[in-house]
Amino acid sequence: MRVLRPRSRIVGIRMSEEEFSTLRQICVATGARSVSDLAREAMRGLLNGENQESSGDGSHNEYSAQMRNLEQKVDKLSAEIALFKADRNL
Repeated sequence: MRVLRPRSRIVGIRMSEEEFSTLRQICVATGARSVSDLAREAMRGLLNGENQESSGDGSHNEYSAQMRNLEQKVDKLSAEIALFKADRNL
């Protein structure tokens, strides 16, 4: 993919393993290509005033609900895989 606006600046931050893991989960959940793309879009929204606190509460709550739902599905799938493996070993 060709970049229409060359990117020449780098912003670096330090994160805990847990924070980075959460970012990777968000990438999967949102379809972002990478953590960098996710962070860039989030910052772009912030710079454009899209992430105001008044409007952010609803989207944050919606995101939290989606993440809980996704976590429940992953837990259920993990349990089903464990049962399947246990049945195969009998």
